[in-house]
Formats: sequence, C-alpha cells, structure tokens
Amino acid sequence: MRADAETIGNSGLRFWSTRYGDSPVIGTAIHDGHDVRGDVAGLMALSDGERLREEDPFTAEMVSGLCNQIIVHRSRFEIDLNRQSDKAIYLDPDQAWGLNVWREQPSDTALGKSLNFHQDYYAMLEQTLRNMEKRHGAFVVLDVHSYNHRRAGPDGPATPQDKAPDVNIGTSSMDRERWGDIIDVVIEHFREVEVNGRPLDVRENVAFQGKGEQTRFVHERFPENGCAVAIEFKKIFMDEWTGEPDQLVIDQRRDAITSLEQVLTDVLRRRQ
Repeated sequence: MRADAETIGNSGLRFWSTRYGDSPVIGTAIHDGHDVRGDVAGLMALSDGERLREEDPFTAEMVSGLCNQIIVHRSRFEIDLNRQSDKAIYLDPDQAWGLNVWREQPSDTALGKSLNFHQDYYAMLEQTLRNMEKRHGAFVVLDVHSYNHRRAGPDGPATPQDKAPDVNIGTSSMDRERWGDIIDVVIEHFREVEVNGRPLDVRENVAFQGKGEQTRFVHERFPENGCAVAIEFKKIFMDEWTGEPDQLVIDQRRDAITSLEQVLTDVLRRRQ
C-alpha cells in the first residue's frame, strides 16, 4: 500500500512531493524545482532561463518510476538543499557559478524562512529514512542530479569527454569498502544503457565527487544502514541553453533508474 503526500495549494506554495512504499530504494530530485517564494522572487536578478540553466530539470521524471521518491519543487536559487545551511543561500557570485543572483539581498526575515525550509527538509528526510531502516534494515538513496557541459555558450565547445562522463557517480562521503558492491552494481547497470548507439560513459568521482550535503547527511545519520549514491547525468538529454528536452533520452534514463530498483533490492537482500 503506497501513500502519496503533497503540499496542498498552487505550485508556488509546494515544498516537495513524496511517495512511499515497500522498497529499500528511494530516489530524490532535490534540484528539479523551479518555484521561488513570492517574497524573494522580486528580489532576484536572474531571469527564469538563467535559473533553469543551473537547475536540474527532468530529474523528477527520471525517478518517477521508483516506488519511493522525493521531488523538491523549490528552486536551488531560493535555497540549495545540497549545501550545508550556512552556505545554502547564494549571496555571493562565487557560490553560484559567477552569477549575480540578487539585485537586492533578502531581509533577515526572508533568509530565515529559507533556512527553515532547509531544516524542515532534512527533518522530513531523516524521518522517511528512519521508517525505511525500520522496515528494511539497509537502504539505498539515489540522489539524482544533472550537470552542464556547454558552459562556453550554445555554440561554444563542450567540456571534453575525459572530464565530463555521461554519468558521474559520486561516492566521496561514503564508506566505499562497506558499500562497494552497491556502487559496482550501479556503475555496471548504467553502462548497459546505450546513447546514440554507444554505451554510456559511466565513471566515478570525475566531474563531481559526491560531496553534497544530502549524501553526507545520510552517511552521517545512518552509518550502518544508509548508502547514498550521488548520480550526475550530463545534460545530453536536453539543450542546456534553451531548456528543450530530448524526451527519448529522458525516458531511457527513467527506465534505467526504474529497473535499477530491483537490482539494488536483490543486492541488499543478499547482504542480510
């Protein structure tokens, strides 16, 4: 029996959506959101397109086939849930790829509301994972993100392939010896997926090392039973400058993540 929960109200009021059921695997898309709270939206210097370029659109769709999922609707430009709270609001361009996020800095009251959102999210996440631990023992969090590889502009050169794998698996905050079988299975699973007639280039800790706050939080709070895998998909599933999706590639990513659930479930069961 699966329960669906979502904040009631229009899209601008939603915090996150959750689905919870009988599986030891959960997928998150914490940078998929584009909504911004009304009291700070008018203070932003960035256009919708500029924000979208650094968000992770379509990652919610990629985890949509999983039994358990958390989808965040608020933009990382309001507050970045994948950074520690004292660095989660981009007040300096150095925190945001050189972008000047604010034309007017939010008040302390507004910043406090954003920080409360960060705190509430991690309280919800911990309770959700406590429930999974109670039901299943060990569990896996698939922390799904995406990343840009055409920062030189829409007509500029892409980041060289040796520095930008199609799928980057980040593992730096985990006990690699304890969870190596999980990581090996994830990497091999995605390598079986093809794009334009070739296998996906899947590597570990190349473009990113999995140093985000969410994976760190999971490994700190659940050192025995929680394995959080940061999955960064290079934005070959969309045009990162126009936002135009390649639905076929998005569907391939979704199907790969959906089928990974049973693979990981089997690995966890063999570990018991």
